[in-house]
Amino acid sequence: MLQKVDFEDGFQPVEADRSYLLSPAFYWTLIKRRWAYFLIPFILIASVGVAASRLWPATYLSEGKILVQSQQIPTELVRPTVTSAAQERIQVIQQRTMTRDNLIAVADKFRLFPDKRALMSVTELVALIRAQTKIAPVDLGLDFKQRRSDNPTIVFSVGFEYSDPETAARVANELMTRILNEDLRDRASRATDTTKFLTRELQRLQAENAALDSKIAQLKLLQGKPGSGRADQPSLLDQLKSELTQKRALYSDRHPQIQTLRRQIDAIEKNAVPTPTEPSAANSQASATVVASLDALTAQQESLQKSMDVASAKLAAAKLGESLEKDQQSEKLEILEQPFAQHEPVRPNRSKVAAIAVALALMAGLGLAMAAEFLDKGIRRSSDLFHIIDSQIIVSIPYIFTAGEQRRFRRRIIFTVAFFLLAFVGVLAAAYYFLPPLDLIIAKARVGLFR
Repeated sequence: MLQKVDFEDGFQPVEADRSYLLSPAFYWTLIKRRWAYFLIPFILIASVGVAASRLWPATYLSEGKILVQSQQIPTELVRPTVTSAAQERIQVIQQRTMTRDNLIAVADKFRLFPDKRALMSVTELVALIRAQTKIAPVDLGLDFKQRRSDNPTIVFSVGFEYSDPETAARVANELMTRILNEDLRDRASRATDTTKFLTRELQRLQAENAALDSKIAQLKLLQGKPGSGRADQPSLLDQLKSELTQKRALYSDRHPQIQTLRRQIDAIEKNAVPTPTEPSAANSQASATVVASLDALTAQQESLQKSMDVASAKLAAAKLGESLEKDQQSEKLEILEQPFAQHEPVRPNRSKVAAIAVALALMAGLGLAMAAEFLDKGIRRSSDLFHIIDSQIIVSIPYIFTAGEQRRFRRRIIFTVAFFLLAFVGVLAAAYYFLPPLDLIIAKARVGLFR
């Protein structure tokens, strides 16, 4: 039955009603009508994406961890020779390990990238290996405070990415071995160079001291030539021999003072002359000059002796530090975790790639279906008539439910409610007979037995 609708004054119907775009029924009818536009791009893009996620070559990462272990012996007892910061040494070792020659040697040893080496230069191969090598510090994230803020715990990882997990593990082990050997060689070399330098410095000071001893012995010989005329006065040679005997009771033959006395005695014995007569008045000025020169050389020798003592102490500390490095009792690198072959690749994330492909396929299918729907000029809704006829003659006829449809609707509601009631009772019965008591479940959950 048609019913005439009287419009109020000034009422203008909306010619382009887009409210149907918010209705899920519109999209369902759209898919049913445009299923080919949706299904074809969806199947193509989804299948290509899923196939790409499965055929994408896997990349495995094998990495180990190295701990910078502090010195075993307290530094208050033995000072280390190498005092550079651990971070600085790690950076230096990393640069030395990642040199061109080392990387080429690693590539030749493990035959890396056999399918690509024929197509790339040596420089490109080295760049590729560097890109696949991962050396980075590990953030420990410790909750407790460090006791020594100047010497924190340092851990860094060394890894290698490759298509074969076994090869990746072997290359990572090789890189870690090279890093440990380079650190050991570097520390030992620094300690040895320090010892050699201090040894040369001490030998130079000893040579200067020997020259001063010779000069002082000659001046003392000249000073003792005039004599005092007294027969009971002991000679200079006897005094030095007596002093040498006294020093031997206290020091060993390698002590600097013992060696100095020996050189003085040898110099006097080589230049020994018969005892001169009483000095004349003409020798007084020369004797005064000899005394002044002897005092100056003696002061110079005392200063040189202090330098020799300091150099000897430094050399002893350097030798102790060198033995500390050779025995590996100083700060060293220790393998905390050995690289092993991983069974799960780090790239690609196949499930993520497949999910992205399915999402893109879904959007492409819906977009093509929507484009085909909006480009279609057919009349499917009452709002489409506004473009071709006068809207004043358009009326809406509501849907009239029959008595049979109403009965079927009531029966459907009753059946649905009964089904859910029976299902709920069945779940309760199954929980009562098959699950443990509720208080036991809560107790297990509190202690973490369900984790």
